[in-house]
Amino acid sequence: MPQENITYPIEAPEPGHWREVAQGVYWVRLPMPLALNHINVWLIEDGDGFALVDTGMRTEQTVEIWNALLGAPPFDRPLTRVFVTHMHPDHVGMAGWLTRRFKVRLWMSRLEYLTCRVMLSDMSREAPPDALEYFHEAGWPDAAMEKYRTRFGAFGKMIYALPDSFHRLAHGQRIRIGASDWQVVIGRGHSPEHACLYNEDKKLLISGDQVLPRISSNVSVHPIEPAANPMRDWMESLDWIEQNIPDDVLVMPAHDGCFRGLHARVQHLRESQERSFERLRAALAEGPRRVTDVFPALFSRPIDPSSSHYHLATGEAQSCMNYLLERGEITRALQDGVAWYRLAGE
Repeated sequence: MPQENITYPIEAPEPGHWREVAQGVYWVRLPMPLALNHINVWLIEDGDGFALVDTGMRTEQTVEIWNALLGAPPFDRPLTRVFVTHMHPDHVGMAGWLTRRFKVRLWMSRLEYLTCRVMLSDMSREAPPDALEYFHEAGWPDAAMEKYRTRFGAFGKMIYALPDSFHRLAHGQRIRIGASDWQVVIGRGHSPEHACLYNEDKKLLISGDQVLPRISSNVSVHPIEPAANPMRDWMESLDWIEQNIPDDVLVMPAHDGCFRGLHARVQHLRESQERSFERLRAALAEGPRRVTDVFPALFSRPIDPSSSHYHLATGEAQSCMNYLLERGEITRALQDGVAWYRLAGE
């Protein structure tokens, strides 16, 4: 199995602590109040200070940890820049707080920054009708729809107000951080324009959520673009990474441990997704299905409609449907506002 070729050469730091992974590159682990209970962020020596990659979620505990770490050795020099891989709250949540505190620029891809600004501006209103229509089409029960209405706006509570300006990260861009260059590698699927950072000299890849060692990145369709095909984008991004990033890099992911075996992991992710497609095809061969009807085929445990995982599961199942739909393998038909899918030709 490809997973057997993955190794974890560095012990992870405890939450709130740090570990040096290469000369001048430090791994900090921040806790999160979620089932996925931590995020890895990275401090890189940068002239008279440190550049930070990702920031943690906006919580009182995260603020306490940053107050304790920043200003104490080895981080007793100011931040020079704040890089953010993508717009999810555990990555961008503290960016506004940190950039204002140190009076530095936020570096982020354009689509991630602008999408985050749009989502934050939406948080002050009620759940939009288009989103309710999207979840109704997916087959959501009334109780789940009501839960969505009451929870709408939670995204904004996990993020400090973004800076009003930013420095754009773009694919292929080379950025000098300290004594070496880092190349921006844009991946798609998990988020609109996810920025990884690759250091050829040190053989390091800060992969964010684009490549994780033990779990698969959530690849979801969202109500703002219901016909999107992020699964195609994600698989194409994996192909690019495998073809252009050497296998011997140390991968520094946002969750779990630093690992070696990038190509084996990419192969395993690709094969795992193909097995999911096969299970989905088998379920649809039995007759028409709604998005929520195919959860058992795609996920290893039941998804409770009252949990936040129901939203994530819907987005991921929809991304699988849209992928097969674009390939012409399945068809879609609306009946009483609900979308039903079946294998093409049946």
